[in-house]
Amino acid sequence: MPPLTTDPVTLGLVALLSYLLGSIPFGIVITRLLGLGDLRQIGSGNIGATNVLRTGNKGAALATLLLDAGKGGIAVLIARALTGAGDAAQLAAFASFLGHLYPVWLRFRGGKGVATFLGTLLALAWPVGLAACATWAVTAAVSRISSLSALVAAASVALWMALLGQGQMIGLGLVLAGLIFWRHRANIARIAAGTEPKIGRK
Repeated sequence: MPPLTTDPVTLGLVALLSYLLGSIPFGIVITRLLGLGDLRQIGSGNIGATNVLRTGNKGAALATLLLDAGKGGIAVLIARALTGAGDAAQLAAFASFLGHLYPVWLRFRGGKGVATFLGTLLALAWPVGLAACATWAVTAAVSRISSLSALVAAASVALWMALLGQGQMIGLGLVLAGLIFWRHRANIARIAAGTEPKIGRK
């Protein structure tokens, strides 16, 4: 963990604003604007890009992916620009990620956090973010299972942090990875049973 150098009031404001930014449900907003229906009643009911893809609209899925990743990355960049401190940046990453998982606007029933997770990593330390994205992409190309790709990428992130000289981020990486595994527990059961749907399946 980085040294705590930012005052508590500033950290509190960073956490609140990052959480509110992370809790914006872009998947629901985009599908409603495009007349694709209520995303929570489609496919898995998840609010992320993978479920948006099940509507058949690839553009909407891509927009959701970029915006969900972007909100995490922007939260980190704003915190770093305002404070110049690593503790505030890591707190912003955690709070925005938590906002996506448990958004106040949706009665704390949010997504699984993969895009936001990757977005925060890219903003915190882009080599680690790129390595995690590459891990996701390679696993997806081989397995064609989005959830499995997310789990492998999450499981690998602490190793990437250690190898790429970001040891002060390992604690955060383990916490975020643990939350991703928790949010994917139903997917893990389906993967074990061989019933998890492939990428792009409606």
